[in-house]
Amino acid sequence: MLLPSIGSTASITKTISIDDVDDFARLSGDTNPVHLDDSYAATSRFGRRIAHGLLVASLISAVLGTRLPGPGSVYLNQTLTFKSPVFPGDEVTALVEVIRIREDKPIVTIRTTCTNQAGQVVLEGEAILLVPD
Repeated sequence: MLLPSIGSTASITKTISIDDVDDFARLSGDTNPVHLDDSYAATSRFGRRIAHGLLVASLISAVLGTRLPGPGSVYLNQTLTFKSPVFPGDEVTALVEVIRIREDKPIVTIRTTCTNQAGQVVLEGEAILLVPD
C-alpha cells in the first residue's frame, strides 16, 4: 500500500437508525437508558433518545479501515471530542483528512470529523494509524 498524501480525504455517510442504537447497546453492553428508553430519554436534557457517541465514532473507523488509508491500517491512537448529540434518524458523515505523515515510519495522522445532515459538527478529533508498507 502506498502512503496517502497530505490533504487526502475520504468519507462515508450513514443514517443512524433506532436498530443501530439498539444493536450497539447489545454488542457493547452500554445500556444507558438515555440511548434505549424513550420515557427516560424524554426527561433528559436532550428530550429524546440519543445515539451512543462511540457508535458515531465507529463511522470514522469504517472510513479509515476501508477507504483512507484503507485495508490493513491499524489504529495507534484516536482522540474524540463530542460536540453535539446524534439522534436516531440523523444522517452522519464521517470525514477524514491526512494532516501529517512520518518520514521514518509508515505512520499517518488524520483529522477526523463527523457532521450531521445540517452540517453541524457532532464529533471531532485526530487519529494516528500505522499503514501497511
